Amino acid sequence: MNQERRQIIVKEIDYWRRSRLLPDQYCDFLLNLYADQDTNRSSYEQSTSIGKAVAAVQRASGMQWLLTFATITIISFVVLYFTIFHPALQMTIIVLATVAFLWIGHRFRRRGNEAGGLTAIGIGMLLLLGGGLYMLELHGLNNWAWKTMLLSVCSVLWIIYGIASRLHILHLCGWLTSMLVYAWILSQYMIDPLWYEVQLYWLPAAVLFGWSSWFVHRWAKPVSAVLFAACAAAWFMPELYSVLFLEDKTWLQLQLLGKFAVGGGLLFGLRKQWMVWVA
Repeated sequence: MNQERRQIIVKEIDYWRRSRLLPDQYCDFLLNLYADQDTNRSSYEQSTSIGKAVAAVQRASGMQWLLTFATITIISFVVLYFTIFHPALQMTIIVLATVAFLWIGHRFRRRGNEAGGLTAIGIGMLLLLGGGLYMLELHGLNNWAWKTMLLSVCSVLWIIYGIASRLHILHLCGWLTSMLVYAWILSQYMIDPLWYEVQLYWLPAAVLFGWSSWFVHRWAKPVSAVLFAACAAAWFMPELYSVLFLEDKTWLQLQLLGKFAVGGGLLFGLRKQWMVWVA
């Protein structure tokens, strides 16, 4: 009987919240008094979320309804007729949509909704890459040079935006994408390279990333940490390149063992230096 009364009171509190009869903080206070922490709390929070959504719909003005349906109509029109638009208009639509998602993500992050902001920014960046690849396929630009150009633009944007917005994973993805572009270009111009030639093409990049990590750590430790991670990735890129693009993999296992041994020795011997760069 006591449990039934408690459920009735919780439902009344929910009704008071949705009807705006009491402020939210008073409803929360009453909930703490009457709600069963084990059984009713989760169901109440779910009903509260639904109630807030219903209340927001009920309070929406006619102009808000009109803007919502107009936006849905425009998006549907663009999706349905995207293929018949002029290429310049297609490119403009993709760029504007990307900018819109980045702006929404920035607003969400400023309001403290980090997950929503990262989701919106991720959708915007993937929309730019996916939309660009779709346009190349749509217009028959399947040459590797066009795709590497698109990937280069995306990598530069991800690096710049990742540093400016302090999105370190996006910053790192930019450098990894640039390595992919470099590997693709090498695969087009290198014909049956020897194992040591592959090493010579990649190890200077690893040294450059390591030096850059040391150089910028005095001003931006997060950027230095990302560059250090890129250095570690570039250190093993010759072996990954050999797996993807070379037929002769005779010395691959020995190279990996040597790389792990040398890399581990360097990390141990220079631990007092590189820990300062990334910490």
